[in-house]
Formats: sequence, structure tokens, C-alpha cells
Amino acid sequence: MRDPIADLRRIAFLLERANEATYRVRAFRSAAAALGGLTDEELTDRATAGTLTELAGVGAVTARCVAESLAGAEPVYLRRLLATEGADLDDAAAALRAALRGDCHTHSDWSDGGSPIEEMALAAVELGHEYLALTDHSPRLTVARGLTAARLRRQLDHVAALNAALPEGFRILTGIEVDILPDGSLDQSDELLDRLDVVVGSVHANLRDDRARMTRRMLAAVTNPRLDILGHCTGRMVTSRPPGVTGPGDRGHRARSRPPSDFDAQAVFAACAQHGKAVEINSRPERQDPPKRLIRLAVEAGCRFAVNTDAHAPGQLDWQRFGCARAVLCGVTAQHVVNAWPAARLLDWTAAHRSGRAG
Repeated sequence: MRDPIADLRRIAFLLERANEATYRVRAFRSAAAALGGLTDEELTDRATAGTLTELAGVGAVTARCVAESLAGAEPVYLRRLLATEGADLDDAAAALRAALRGDCHTHSDWSDGGSPIEEMALAAVELGHEYLALTDHSPRLTVARGLTAARLRRQLDHVAALNAALPEGFRILTGIEVDILPDGSLDQSDELLDRLDVVVGSVHANLRDDRARMTRRMLAAVTNPRLDILGHCTGRMVTSRPPGVTGPGDRGHRARSRPPSDFDAQAVFAACAQHGKAVEINSRPERQDPPKRLIRLAVEAGCRFAVNTDAHAPGQLDWQRFGCARAVLCGVTAQHVVNAWPAARLLDWTAAHRSGRAG
């Protein structure tokens, strides 16, 4: 007999990876949660009697998937999703993806993500990651429910408890995606930033600042010893998607087009290289940030990189394949990528920044 709850979770994962509408994903995750409280006998009895849909969170489609799974058959819905997966990576991109040990930019339902930290962590384990940096938003990004200092402290306690219960060999790294404010300062207290394992800094507001102002802003952030990774540096949004991603965007909305910010990329990447900071290759289909020409410029500057997903749901953790495909086209290899390192080396690198040394 197959595990029907595992099949429901796998369907939800594949829908997230395909960037399908949130309501579809929620249907399968809600059904898995509702059925998780039943014994095997109760589940079988309800499926036989046709009463699964009497449970809150279980609809006709999910009940049919459960019945097929209990009968030992791969659910038709799952089979169709697997049959329409995107194209395989070429050898170079696949090798880079295989070299990655973790993801340094992810979100949970503590800010604007759609799933609990536990679900994100378990999906990362299933993907073969050794670590997952949890980087929910900082306070001023209120539209994304950015974490106040008090909420971030509670999250740190929660992550510590989760790490004690997670499988050996995997850990959640504490972190934040901190807003780079108009003056280049970081949107969280120094005391809290010093407690975190990984700090990603990104510009989310005033994206149309003129070139000189944006350059000063980004240089101030990059030279800040509490920043480790410069996130989605141009802030652009594109409407094209890599192979296999055909559905609507996050939370059911289509990706909106937005031009890249204007800044002196040579100066910013030179500062990243000098101070040992990584440039993020953001794998989100609607971002594809930086553009390939800027990735090549960062390679020429001698930068390190972090191939991150910026995932807001478990299935999106598998989007690293898209970032890897773009990275290898621009000459990025595993030796340039900080999340191809073991956790201990990654943490030594971020600790070096806090002490004022280039990592």
C-alpha cells in the first residue's frame, strides 16, 4: 500500500515547484493535515465508505487521490504532474546543483511565506540539503509582515527547539533578509544581527533611486560587517519563466514586470570581492536576478556567489536548478559558491565578517 498522505504532500510540493496558484497547493496540504490525525484503519474505513469529504479540508479531488493511493496505485493527479515536469539540467548545471549543500535565502509563514518553518525544513531534508537558512523579512517591510525585534527573538528560540528535533546532520541556520534602507543602513538592531548565522541584505523600497544614490546605498550595505550576502541586487521582475514553470506567480498572482535598479555594478561588485561578501544568484523565475551580464561582471570582479531560491513554499526550494543553469552559463563554478560549503565553513565565513575580516 502507498502512503496517501505522502502522496498528497508530494503533489503539493510539485505544484509549488511549478509556481501554481496557492489555492491548489493549499487544497492538498490541508487535506494531508486533516488526514494526518486519523489512524490507518480510520483512513481506510472512510475511503471505503466514501466519507473522506466529510472532513474539513478534504475535497473530491484529494479524496480521489487518497483512494487511488490506498488501492496501491500512483494517483492520477500525481502521475500527470510528474509527466509534465520541466526539462532536465545539462551536465554542468546538474553538477553545480549536486554540489550545493544548502540554501541561504528562504521564507516561512512568520513573514510572507506560505508554510511553517518545520515544513520548509523537512522539504530541505528531502532534497538532500544539509542546512537551510531561514531569512524572513525585517520590520520595515510591513507588506511582508517583517519581523519586529521581539518576534525575531521568539523565532530564534523556536528554531533552537526545532533543531533539537530535526534529523541528525541537518540544521536550520538563523538568519534574516534585512532591508537595505535609503541611507545604506540595515533594518535591524546590531545586537540581533550579531546573533544570526546568515544575513542577506536586499533593497525593497526606493528602487528608482538615481544611479549615484543607489550606488552609495549599496556600497554602505556591502561594507557593513553584519551583511553576508547581497540579495537580488537589481530588484528587477521579469515575466518570462524557465522551462517547467508555467503557472501563475506566488500567492496566485502573475509576475509583474519591473526594470532593474540603476547602480555602478563594477563598484559594488568590487566592494563585494574586497570585503568577502557574496552576490546572490536569485533562482526565483520572476526575478532571475542579477541578469546574466551582471553575473559575468561579478565573476570578473572575483566575487563569491550564493545560489539561493528565495523560496516562500517548500516546493520552491527545488528552484535552485534555475539559478544553477544561469550560473554555469556565466562561468560560475562550485568553488565560487558559498552554499556549496559545509555548514561549518559557511559559518566561519559569516563570523569573519562580524569580526571585521573579509571572509
